[in-house]
Amino acid sequence: MQVRNLSRNQVLGDQIRTADTFALRLLGLMFRTGLNEGEGLWIQPCQSVHTHFMRFPIDVIFVDRGHTVLHVIPALRPWRFSPIIRQGHAVLELPAGAARGTRPGDRLALEG
Repeated sequence: MQVRNLSRNQVLGDQIRTADTFALRLLGLMFRTGLNEGEGLWIQPCQSVHTHFMRFPIDVIFVDRGHTVLHVIPALRPWRFSPIIRQGHAVLELPAGAARGTRPGDRLALEG
């Protein structure tokens, strides 16, 4: 699937996998060696993430049910916890730097 930032006319990723079951959400990006450009993970439902057992930093974008950006964490390093975003409905995890320019209030679209 592709995720686009409609507010900035920017493709955030065009090889985005979905984690929408307990097992897929739990596994997330753990044990991977990295993310290539265009890759990412859409986790739903989700209000917080951790980067335990990860080997690389990630950009984390929290969105509400309407896919409006609530919070962005650039380059969250391994072995960290994000804050809990109570209004959050989903999280987009991207390679560090891929969310550059994305701000709270932006609208995202999932395509494909």
